[in-house]
Amino acid sequence: MSAALEVIMPRVLVLHTGGTLGMKGTPLEPDVFASKLQDSVPELAQIADLDTQIVANLDSSDVGPELWTDLATRIEAAYDDYDGFVVVHGTDTMSYTASALSFALEDIGKPVILTGAQRPLTALRTDARRNLADAVELATRNIPEVAICFDGLLLRGCRTTKGSARDYRGFLSPDCPPLATLGVDVTFGPHIRHTTRPLKVDSRFDPHVLLVPITPGIEPSMLRGLFELEHLKGAVVVAFGTGTVPTSVRPLAPVIAEGVAHGLDIVVITTSSGRVDFGLYKNSKPLEDSGAIPGGEMRVESAMTKLMHAIAAYDDPFERRKYLMRDIAGEMVT
Repeated sequence: MSAALEVIMPRVLVLHTGGTLGMKGTPLEPDVFASKLQDSVPELAQIADLDTQIVANLDSSDVGPELWTDLATRIEAAYDDYDGFVVVHGTDTMSYTASALSFALEDIGKPVILTGAQRPLTALRTDARRNLADAVELATRNIPEVAICFDGLLLRGCRTTKGSARDYRGFLSPDCPPLATLGVDVTFGPHIRHTTRPLKVDSRFDPHVLLVPITPGIEPSMLRGLFELEHLKGAVVVAFGTGTVPTSVRPLAPVIAEGVAHGLDIVVITTSSGRVDFGLYKNSKPLEDSGAIPGGEMRVESAMTKLMHAIAAYDDPFERRKYLMRDIAGEMVT
């Protein structure tokens, strides 16, 4: 007589940090949250063997380096016990957290899927149930990246930005196609990253950085004043186009060169589609000469978190610069 074969379900750890998806009731408790998930999304039990941890219950505008460190530490501690991880998170700063985890969990070998919702799990016409079910399913697949699952798309975490506060398709991934598209079938992109290197965890972040958008007419003296702020260690400069700044009128590169000379790490990115290229235009060459670091295809969220991580993780300026110019998780190039 043969015994029935036991079905071994993939194990997924759900880390709840707060946000719209779980809003109702304060504070949330682990058992209450877990039972709410199973009651509201019963199909989760058919996808994976779930455990849950309540990491925090925050509006995501309150999320920052402390929570990023906590999440990375928990994932490292549970790494060998689970096949994948789902982080429930508010949408406002989800791209920052996804980017931060991409750098803290270098060479991740398992999926870490962030998700949330535009409407609470308990609301009518909510997007939470689908997002959560999709995220848990993708956490059981061979997608060894930190990614955001939202409205049927899986996007590389360090390439995302929040695109809408009102539409169910809340996130964009400029210049980087989805890692997966969930329709009747799940279609995977060819650019999913795989690594043979072991997981390297460094969950430190230094918040003493500044975002500086360049606008027409900005006075160099104002930029100099920002760079002289006490305790400032680095800045992300958002330039025009492929990385240009005023050069003939109100030149800014000399001020950036002063900041670099005084020990600031200054990364230049663009809000335009495409990548920063200091060799393309005359008004980019002074940035290259200033010692600024080209940010490739990084968006604001990935540039800021990578700079925070670099400053915390590397004391040597040369090693820090090498790290900032190296593609870690697909943030610099597609």
